[in-house]
Amino acid sequence: MVVMNDQRVALRGVAWGTYLRLAEEVGDCATLMAFNRGVLELMSQGMRHERVKKRIDRLVALVSEELDLPLMSFGSTRWLVSEAERGVEADGCYMLTREKVEACRGRSRNVADYPFPDLVVEVDMSWSAVDREGIYGAMKVAEVWRFDEEVLHIERLKGDGTYDEVLESGFLGVKAEEVTRWLHEVGDADDNAWARRLRGWVRGEVVGRRKKG
Repeated sequence: MVVMNDQRVALRGVAWGTYLRLAEEVGDCATLMAFNRGVLELMSQGMRHERVKKRIDRLVALVSEELDLPLMSFGSTRWLVSEAERGVEADGCYMLTREKVEACRGRSRNVADYPFPDLVVEVDMSWSAVDREGIYGAMKVAEVWRFDEEVLHIERLKGDGTYDEVLESGFLGVKAEEVTRWLHEVGDADDNAWARRLRGWVRGEVVGRRKKG
């Protein structure tokens, strides 16, 4: 059976220790988990969700390569903020600053030894019962990309730990409306043909814009 749409289940009144034990049992599987102070959410991703997620991942990699930026991708790694009893697995997470990329070199396999990401991606094909932005704020993630099936939203962290929507990525120099346009080309298009068109656009538009800036 092919699951076309995302499916979410939210459980309330869950203890932090229960979440940690369940996360250990589940391991790294296709079900994403988020925990925020007693609310546990489990989500299985549909086919459309996966297609969009893969396209965003490729876009981030391609743009950062063309702009000669440092990049480390950590996929849907589980990040924990134990002191705040929060944990999350995003659709994508990235280190995009030289400082954090360098800080990741030579680390152990324990994710607790790594800095939190600079950028995370959320593909929201269904409504979430967990305050995921609150989790990212606690992690001090500088930028969140959220695709709501129609529009990509780019949000930047403020000093108070909340987020403001902005027009353009502070890391990659692409506008939210531009990413939205490219994501609406997902459909049945060939991935490599799509990437070739995207690379040409990045070289002609984004790189040129950075040079002028």
